Amino acid sequence: MSSQETPPPVPMIRLLSLVFDEFSDELFRRLAAAGYGDIRPGHGCVFGSIDPAGSRLTDMAEVVHMTKQSVGEAASDLERRGYVQRLPDPTDGRVKIIQLTDRGCEAQQIGIALIDEIEREWAERYGEAEIAALREILEAITTKALRPVPA
Repeated sequence: MSSQETPPPVPMIRLLSLVFDEFSDELFRRLAAAGYGDIRPGHGCVFGSIDPAGSRLTDMAEVVHMTKQSVGEAASDLERRGYVQRLPDPTDGRVKIIQLTDRGCEAQQIGIALIDEIEREWAERYGEAEIAALREILEAITTKALRPVPA
């Protein structure tokens, strides 16, 4: 390629990955500064899908489109760290409900606030209209991608 040629555009998948990494790195840096340095990106599947009253593992896995095993590993790790507890399901004794502990609720609320804060800062840095447009496009794409497949 000569010095006059424009380099090829970065593939969309790489751009999305870099943006995700940038947002995620900042979020977990701030979580650590807030006293939650033991929370890892892989725990997001639990924090992002758990119902306030508690959830079955299978339901959380369905929400985040992950395997039950993967979400179960994250839940077990969070249980060891004191963020969730497993309780018997009152409607089915064979099943456990995963529920946030007080520390887990605090971490989740701080995480939500930090995500909102980072998004506001991006709007200030890159423009409110641009971030709003980015959000609108991402929501449109994920709504279509997450639409249930007809039987």
